[in-house]
Amino acid sequence: MSISASAVLVELNISVWPASKIDKEVTERTNKDAAAVSDASQTKKNLFAGTSLRKDIEKYAARIRLYHNLHTLPWADKGERLLPTKMFMDYKISMTTFKDTFEDMCEEFFNAYPALVAQAPLNLGKLYRAEDYPPLEEVRQKFGFRQAISPLPESGDFRLDVPSNDLIEMQSEYEAKFQERLADAMQAPWQRLHTMLTNISTKLTDTKEEEVEGKSKRYHDSLVMNALDLCSLLTKLNVTNDPKLEEARRQLEIAMTQTNIEAIKDSPNEREVVKSRVDAILNKFSW
Repeated sequence: MSISASAVLVELNISVWPASKIDKEVTERTNKDAAAVSDASQTKKNLFAGTSLRKDIEKYAARIRLYHNLHTLPWADKGERLLPTKMFMDYKISMTTFKDTFEDMCEEFFNAYPALVAQAPLNLGKLYRAEDYPPLEEVRQKFGFRQAISPLPESGDFRLDVPSNDLIEMQSEYEAKFQERLADAMQAPWQRLHTMLTNISTKLTDTKEEEVEGKSKRYHDSLVMNALDLCSLLTKLNVTNDPKLEEARRQLEIAMTQTNIEAIKDSPNEREVVKSRVDAILNKFSW
């Protein structure tokens, strides 16, 4: 199957007003009082200190970006990422929900904006400056949720009226760049898998120092569940159907389904067994 039938390109841009300002007067005074040079420190003020409405939008935007990055693969330098078609519907449903919630949160902030501005002199005291607060219509433009989905073009898709030799050269250059980007994209799932395996191996290592000092590590359900979640995700991120990636993924899945967190907590022998299986995966493949 052509890679263009296995994935699409998605681009996500979320903007959130930082709503912070460098207070030059306070910065200058602070550095002077500390007998420091003028650029030793900066005093940055939070224009909406005392409320979390804007900050909550910022945190939610970060959550959306994290979901987007976890469920796509790197592609272009300008923000386009590769979305496997196997994940398209789940991704679309999730992003629609994210967008609706983001816009609702923004509207809540916009509705509260006049009251927040009125409260700002009390919350910021001598740091308050009226000119720091633009009109509401200008503030609205500082928030945005924009998403674009487009097909992944084939190397032969050049509909240009140019000499044949030039067209062949363009197609060749595109194909080379295409394969380079695809190879870079497929490094991402390998890296995620390697990081997961390394973290599990490290977590399951019982050191002599810990035994002598009577210390014990804490093991959480996430040790097993995060690994299984990644294994499930990798079946969809493997857009080139790389057999080695599938083999490595499957071996981790088997290792984690053959144990449970209670056994790992209670048994040093179980930890050693699981660690040996994980280390075997790490040693088998070229990372």
